[in-house]
Amino acid sequence: QVQLVESGGGLVQAGGSLRLSCVASGSISVVDNMGWYRQAPGQERELVASIRSDGRANYGDRATGRFAIWSDNTKKTVYLQIDSLQPEDTAVYYCNAGLRVWRGQALQEMNYWGQGTQVTVSS
Repeated sequence: QVQLVESGGGLVQAGGSLRLSCVASGSISVVDNMGWYRQAPGQERELVASIRSDGRANYGDRATGRFAIWSDNTKKTVYLQIDSLQPEDTAVYYCNAGLRVWRGQALQEMNYWGQGTQVTVSS
């Protein structure tokens, strides 16, 4: 069974920084991509950033230079650094991963979500 476990969220004052981590575990053969989405109350889930196994990163429209994503494929871990946090960054941040996993004797491409970690920024 594959799991994504996020950590690093919390309450922070505006202007502060946070580093989120997400570790994938289970019968994983290949990590194709990992990334972060966020969902604020009353809003749709949106892409923050994603990164492919070759290191190419993609940032969402609202992810300015304050966001940085990187990964360690050997550890099946993705990180998201957020600097100069603003109240509008308040949201649940979800880890997402595109993986090739063993299902019996077959290798399948699957997409997984973590449970989410709350980030709250006070003004």
